[in-house]
Amino acid sequence: MTGPAEAVEPLGVELTPTGHPVVDAGLARLEALDGVPAEAHVEVYEDVHQRLADTLAALDQE
Repeated sequence: MTGPAEAVEPLGVELTPTGHPVVDAGLARLEALDGVPAEAHVEVYEDVHQRLADTLAALDQE
């Protein structure tokens, strides 16, 4: 685990847009985590997971 004095290195992972606005918004949220300590990721992961689950559920209703 990194301490406050240690810098978090960005992963440099490039995300490819999907063309679906809701999915791309989720990907953008994940991309913003690059270089952020892992402890800060949980809330964003949960939000993105919920958005994607809602998007899949909406597809089932169509």
